[in-house]
Amino acid sequence: MISRSSALRCAGAQRRRSFAVTVEAVLAPHPASETRSTVDRLKKIRLVTAVKTPYLPNGKFDLPAYDALVSRQIANGVEGLIVGGTTGEGHLMSWDEHVMLIAHTVNAFGGQLAVIGNTGSNSTREALHATEQGFAVGMHASLQINPYYGKTSKAGLLNHFNAVLNEGPAIVYNVPGRTGQDIPDDVVLEISKHSNFLGMKECTGNARIKNYVTRGVNCWSGNDDESHDARHSAGAVGVISVTSNVIPGLMNQLMHGSQPDTALNSSLKELFAWLFCEPNPIALNTALAMCGLVKPVFRLPYVPLDRQQREKGAALLMAVQEHIPGCRGVRVMEDHEFTLVGRH
Repeated sequence: MISRSSALRCAGAQRRRSFAVTVEAVLAPHPASETRSTVDRLKKIRLVTAVKTPYLPNGKFDLPAYDALVSRQIANGVEGLIVGGTTGEGHLMSWDEHVMLIAHTVNAFGGQLAVIGNTGSNSTREALHATEQGFAVGMHASLQINPYYGKTSKAGLLNHFNAVLNEGPAIVYNVPGRTGQDIPDDVVLEISKHSNFLGMKECTGNARIKNYVTRGVNCWSGNDDESHDARHSAGAVGVISVTSNVIPGLMNQLMHGSQPDTALNSSLKELFAWLFCEPNPIALNTALAMCGLVKPVFRLPYVPLDRQQREKGAALLMAVQEHIPGCRGVRVMEDHEFTLVGRH
C-alpha cells in the first residue's frame, strides 16, 4: 500500500512543470541524471524576487492581488520567487497558510518560473516537515535558514543542513542580522558538497561572496544595494531581491546585462536605501500600497512608514513610476487609510 506522504510526493511531482527558458523540463519526476540537471539549471537563475504577500482587510491572503503581482514579475523577466520568505512574511503565517501559498504559486505559475518555498526553521523537525510538504505540493526548491535565536554549534549546523538538503534542492540563507548567528565558512564549504545544495543567499557582503565563488560555491546576493557589484565584480550568479517587487524590469537589467550598468545602479541607490530605512518588509509594504498594487493592510507587528518617510518615498517612486508595472499613480496616503491586523 502506498503511504499518504508517498502519494502526496507523487502527486506533487506530477504537477511540476518546466519554468522559463533557462530551466525548462525541471519539474517532471526525475531519474538521478535529470535531478542533477535540475539542480544545475536552478543554479543559473539570475533574478529571484522575495515576493510580497498581499492581504485583505481581514488579514487573510489577497490571492487576486498576489496573482497580479506575480504575473507582472514574470512579464518583466523575474525567473524565480521566494514564497513566504522574510519579505513575504512567512514568519507571520501558520504552516497551513504557508504551504497553501506555495501550492497555489506552483499551480498558477509553476510552469513559468521557479517556485522556491521558504520552509526553513530554527527547529530541524519543523524544517523537515515543512520542506517535505513543500516538495509534495510541487515547489522546485527550498530556502533554508540556519537555526536562529537558540543558535547551535558547528556540528549542529552541519547536521541541520544535511538533513534538510536530503529533502531536495535548497538555497541556504545567511543573514546574521536576523538570526543572530553567522554560518561559518567551513560549514558552508562542507554543505556545498551536498548534491542538492544550490548555493548561498549571502547577506554579509561582496568580499565574502567573492571568496566563496573563487572556492566553487554558488552565491546570490541578499542585498539589493550591493547586488549589481556582486553580479558583475564578485561573481554572484544574481540576486534574491526585495526591490524587484517594485521595479522588476530594472533589476532584470542590472542582473542580465552582459556589461555592468553603473549609471542605472547609481540612480537606484536612494530607492534601495529607502526600501530598507526600517526593517524589511515595512517600506516595501508601504511602497506597494502607495502605488495602488496591494491593499494598505499590515499584519502586526509591521506598521506603515510614517508620513515623513512616505513623502520621501513618494518622490523616489514617482521618479521610476514608468518602470513600476501596474502603477497608475503614487500617493503619500494618510495614516487612517492603513489597516493594522493583529488577529487573522
